[in-house]
Amino acid sequence: MQNNISDNCCPPTGICKVEALISIDERGQMVLPKDLRERANISAGDKLAVTSWEKDGEVCCMILTRANDLTDMVMATLGPMKDIL
Repeated sequence: MQNNISDNCCPPTGICKVEALISIDERGQMVLPKDLRERANISAGDKLAVTSWEKDGEVCCMILTRANDLTDMVMATLGPMKDIL
């Protein structure tokens, strides 16, 4: 079977790699490893947006984005439209 971009779950741009294996506790909580939090500059109280991709009706990939970065991305995309309206 040929492995095409459309066969993969990860988005077609950028690098997709496993950073860590984490467990979910009985309350549904998880802990991001300290070294990953430090490299991603994530601190206590930061808000993260979860974006998911579905394949065959099931979530197969989730991406965490700093909420402020997501707002900046939306504004960069939609900002020019404010001049039109």
